[in-house]
Amino acid sequence: CGTHGLVGPCFKLKTLSTFTQAMALSFPAELHYADSHEYVALNSAPIRVGISAFAVQQLGDIVFVELPSPGTALELGKSFGTVESVKAVEEMYAPLSGRVLACNQAVIDQPELLQSDPYGAGWLLEIEATDPSQAAALLDAAAYSAKVQGK
Repeated sequence: CGTHGLVGPCFKLKTLSTFTQAMALSFPAELHYADSHEYVALNSAPIRVGISAFAVQQLGDIVFVELPSPGTALELGKSFGTVESVKAVEEMYAPLSGRVLACNQAVIDQPELLQSDPYGAGWLLEIEATDPSQAAALLDAAAYSAKVQGK
């Protein structure tokens, strides 16, 4: 299928319980989502980037997060860091090209913030987009929800 990201290449929902769990997750309408399960808060200044609750759920207990330093250039679709859980180490991919303005030190110090609040205190990066038109390729909440539910 060519899709890659936080839950592995060509991820497919495999069990009814996983499907049911995906249905119970929330995907805030004000966010936009990449196929690789990162989200972008375009309505914030600067733009915030994180990983979706679905990705967090699939990873399980998160024990380590590696993020780029401020000033680092991001390229659409290229790895910008890793998240390590008790299950696996997964790369995270830039949903937009840009420059890192800040990384969330709290998540580096306390990776469990991703599990407790992925859309709030668990944000990962604040960025300045170099090509805002790339956001048009991101999924809205309804399309992302349908994708992770296998619809």
